[in-house]
Amino acid sequence: MQRALSLNNSPAASVPLRFMFSTPLFVLLAALLLLWAGPMAFVSRWTPQALALTHLFTLGALAHAMAGAMMQILPVATNIHILAPRLTATVVHIGLGLGTLALVAAFLVGTPWLYHAAVALLTIALLWLPVAVVGGWWRHRKNASKGSVEILAGVRFALAALLVTLIIGASLAGQLGASVTPNRLFTDLHATWGLLGWIGLLVIAMSFQLIPMFQVTELYPKIITRWLTPTIIVLLMAHTFTVMGWGSVDLDIIVQVLLVVAYLVFAGETLYLIWTRKRPEPDATTLFWRTSMTCLAACAPVWLAQLLTGTDMSVTLAMLFIVGFAWSAVNGMLYKIVPFLTWFHCQRGLQVALPFIPKVRQMIPDAKAKQQFVVHLLALVLLIAASLHVPYAARAGALALLVSAAWLLLHMLHALRLLVSTKQKIRETLGQTAQS
Repeated sequence: MQRALSLNNSPAASVPLRFMFSTPLFVLLAALLLLWAGPMAFVSRWTPQALALTHLFTLGALAHAMAGAMMQILPVATNIHILAPRLTATVVHIGLGLGTLALVAAFLVGTPWLYHAAVALLTIALLWLPVAVVGGWWRHRKNASKGSVEILAGVRFALAALLVTLIIGASLAGQLGASVTPNRLFTDLHATWGLLGWIGLLVIAMSFQLIPMFQVTELYPKIITRWLTPTIIVLLMAHTFTVMGWGSVDLDIIVQVLLVVAYLVFAGETLYLIWTRKRPEPDATTLFWRTSMTCLAACAPVWLAQLLTGTDMSVTLAMLFIVGFAWSAVNGMLYKIVPFLTWFHCQRGLQVALPFIPKVRQMIPDAKAKQQFVVHLLALVLLIAASLHVPYAARAGALALLVSAAWLLLHMLHALRLLVSTKQKIRETLGQTAQS
């Protein structure tokens, strides 16, 4: 597994950063929606408020962050360049953003044309992205970095899961637009492929590079990097076949157990690597990753309790997986990627070292990031409590989530302001040098 980065392969700063900065904005919208909806959002996963909230997180926050991460990390970590990165970023960003807003509005007001608009926009964006990635891989496959095979395999599996999620989701949205009640079998498959496939597999694939590099840990064992993502994709296919009637109920339970075990292996190994990291003092990103993996591991006993008791705990599972696991990981990732990118683009192309260029740690001070982590953790605990119908927890969690997302956005804007002001100072300094 390669840990060094080919930084000269980095795309223009605007390519990944537009996605990164969109991410907390959608969490802000989710918090505002939750503040308005209150406990109604936690009654069932099928309420309009719950569906809107779910897609603000998955399509709004998580998909934006993951698209931006892929466009940045693939070129520098694997030497695979996405086709037409500026054009791809523009099309995917516009389609994904507007499509998510249209879909959320459709869930809340039920207007048929909004479903059709959302399907069109999201289909364009979420088809363009894998085509650009796979096309870039095919064009540059001979130049792929040594040790990047596992990352690329995980990304391809995640993109395959995204396509399955898109196909099922577009069909479901089309049915809603035609005032037809969707079959819950397909809504369950849509959620499974979207969460355990697209989101889960991409987090795993990115972790193989990000955890050892940014957390200064040992590398993931070869058996995990080589076999975990293909095992998960095979299990997802087996689950699909069994629920479609091509297998027994008992076989499906075995498949689900194996899926849970696969994610427990990832969570356990990641927690072990972070626990034994070479830097004993945890930074903010370490705290976010610990929270992320703890929530992922906590999904197992909740799922088991649901299976054994027959009680619907899908809302609690959604809070643990989407907010606890995925959003915690993305929030922590932003505190590494955004400062690094803004620092890198401050001094990119300079022939001489300039003393006033901020260091990486100055872009977003770790102490401030840790303060935001505390609010994030409070929001997470309250949202999990709200899913268990604890009184007053829903709006309290929404308020904490609102503060957390706004605080994260302010930290990111601080880094962006440093980038802009430093670039201006560089131009002035080099201009004065040239005149003299």
